Amino acid sequence: MGSKAPYQTKQMAQLLSYLRTVEGTHVTVADVCLHFKEQGITIGTTTVYRNLEKMVEQGLVAKYNVDGTSSACFEYLGAEEHCHKTSCFHCKCEKCGKLIHLHCEDVVKLEQHLMESHGFQMDPCRTVFYGICEDCRKSEAVHIKGK
Repeated sequence: MGSKAPYQTKQMAQLLSYLRTVEGTHVTVADVCLHFKEQGITIGTTTVYRNLEKMVEQGLVAKYNVDGTSSACFEYLGAEEHCHKTSCFHCKCEKCGKLIHLHCEDVVKLEQHLMESHGFQMDPCRTVFYGICEDCRKSEAVHIKGK
């Protein structure tokens, strides 16, 4: 077999094309299906999930299971597998459920501190900070002012 390129279906090519347009963000299977539905493209949920899992195996896409209740999120890695080369963390909004990809030198310093001072090695790609996102805080502030 050797250097033979992986087999790619029409659906996988369409999915890859879409993922390139949202590089650096997280999408769920539902997000992907909604996008294709809006484009008038018929593609089943199972097909999307199966193709995303293949892309995870190929190293094109990262899969994040933040907690046991939320849907898995996927992120197109492109040519650089940045999550595996540099530390990345996630912030999850407890109001809207949005997952924010975070690259922050201060959090990297925390990661280093935990290792050097406490002998604890964090798994950056599985580390999640919970709170309220900026959009929800702004929305809440507008709602309170409106009363």
